[in-house]
Amino acid sequence: MNETTLIVIRHGETAWNREKRMQGITDTPLSELGRAQARALGRRLASHGFSALYSSDLSRARDTALAIAGRTGCEVVADPRLRERRFGIFEGLTAAEISSRFPAEHVRFTSHDPEYAVPGGESARAFTQRCLGCLAEIAERHGGKEVVVVTHGLVLDSLYRAANGLDHGARRPVPLINASVNLFGYGSSAWRLVLWGDISHLAADEVTQYGGAA
Repeated sequence: MNETTLIVIRHGETAWNREKRMQGITDTPLSELGRAQARALGRRLASHGFSALYSSDLSRARDTALAIAGRTGCEVVADPRLRERRFGIFEGLTAAEISSRFPAEHVRFTSHDPEYAVPGGESARAFTQRCLGCLAEIAERHGGKEVVVVTHGLVLDSLYRAANGLDHGARRPVPLINASVNLFGYGSSAWRLVLWGDISHLAADEVTQYGGAA
């Protein structure tokens, strides 16, 4: 199979992103800045000849994809397997709130055990199998072509780790940036990182900043 190129995009900013709250599968909407970021993505991809447009079915990803669809005429295909990792009792809370309310669960979670699932949540291993399986299926369906996928931060994290042979518990040396463009090649059942964290389509005041780091 010829290598497929996936243009993988993290959704635009939400209020919970800015407040550093665990989102998981909670269906949080784009913030005003997030909508501006989505429009910028639409402008960037307006003349790009990709063959299909996929998205998580959560509104923050779907609405980002719809902004691209509005400029390209490409139909959005929503797939729940592209959702963020499910975090159960942690969703809606900051790290400090999680540590205070659920100390035992927080300790287990921060041990980076890939088999551990927060109550009501999903283990890292199950999540990785879900999202990477879906992305591989998309790549194989569109062999040798270019496809856009709008999804979530930890889906991108899983792709980065797969392409670079980085274990679940190892520190990722690059940031996850809202509305960033990331390119991956897929062929012979393997992922290859081509481009990471491109935000050249965003104005300086459209880049989401967390404590000085995107």
